[in-house]
Amino acid sequence: MSLLLTLYGVGSLLVLAWTARRLARAPRDVPLWAVTGLIACWAAAYPFGLAADREEVFLGLAPMTSRLIQHILVLTAVNCMVCFYLFSALEPARARRRAGWYALALMGTVAVLIAAVAAAPEGTRTRDHTVTGVAVFFVTADLYLAVGFALGWVWSRRHARVAEPRLARGLRITSLGMAAIVVADALFVPAVLMRWAGGDGAPASLDTAGAAETTLGWFGAVFFLLPGIVLILAGVTYPAAVMRLTALRVWWRHLRAYHGLEPLWTALHRRFPEDALHRVPVRPWRDALGPRGVHRRYYRRVIECRDGLVRISPYLAAPGDSDGDGDGGAMPPERLARRLREALRAHAAGRPASTRAVPVAVPAEGDLDADVECLLALSRALREEGAGRGEV
Repeated sequence: MSLLLTLYGVGSLLVLAWTARRLARAPRDVPLWAVTGLIACWAAAYPFGLAADREEVFLGLAPMTSRLIQHILVLTAVNCMVCFYLFSALEPARARRRAGWYALALMGTVAVLIAAVAAAPEGTRTRDHTVTGVAVFFVTADLYLAVGFALGWVWSRRHARVAEPRLARGLRITSLGMAAIVVADALFVPAVLMRWAGGDGAPASLDTAGAAETTLGWFGAVFFLLPGIVLILAGVTYPAAVMRLTALRVWWRHLRAYHGLEPLWTALHRRFPEDALHRVPVRPWRDALGPRGVHRRYYRRVIECRDGLVRISPYLAAPGDSDGDGDGGAMPPERLARRLREALRAHAAGRPASTRAVPVAVPAEGDLDADVECLLALSRALREEGAGRGEV
């Protein structure tokens, strides 16, 4: 239980920071505003719900007032979710009209909650569902949430059928969370009514501490409510998380290739230092530690290696070399590494060579990845070939 509560609180704050960062880059994205509002309301509701569950005064507010604020924030989050789907699927004018009707429904529900809290005797515990005002409060809130998340489930499944695969998976994860919350609310409402009528049902609420006192509420909170919230947070972040994971894999591949090309780059750079691309970053520390810096150094090293091979290639094609072969385009990396060292020594000695460049370590396929693989194979062979002699 405490683990799920921690995931809810910490997860809401982390996702809020992520959505706020995205919003700063796209301030006119209305659906993104709606998602940010949803997460912000959830994050803000968390401390008020915690204080209400513990029957503690929070920010000078009585526990029942904290419970009211918590529920107003959660219901507003549901309306933000509704607005996300409306402004994603409809033209702006029609979406605004529909959003206005849902806003009226929210204001009516909030009015009922305020009246129910006002009708409860002073000092009433926030989980005492035997009090009519408290029972009305929870039943109203849970019914509103059940309807809102049921609509969200329908729209999520509908959009998932036409969305691109990554977004579709995120929507399906979100829809599972919404379905779980609907089931939780379906358990909370009868639990509240049973307790109000004098039965043994659970005093249900939107957070686990209030719902966990007896069977129905505990079951709904542990198995449906908080897991549902975590699933929604996971679904919202899934498309961007997958994109970041893909970017991380590319970053790692570029970093490994950058270091893997070092033997080849070092050998060529010693002979042709003028081919180095001397670009000093504006922020050296940020360039060294950030992902863009790794990509920049990787591409620079690939270009410098290829330029160096073009410069040395006439020596590989020169007649009378040790193998008598005319070009290094399709030569095995081990053999090419030996010839490359001979060519570099010939260049250092100032021996004459043809001015015609020839292909060296050229892949059968024409894309950059295949080209880099050929350079890496040559670099590995160069390291192994020179290891016994103490050379790079």
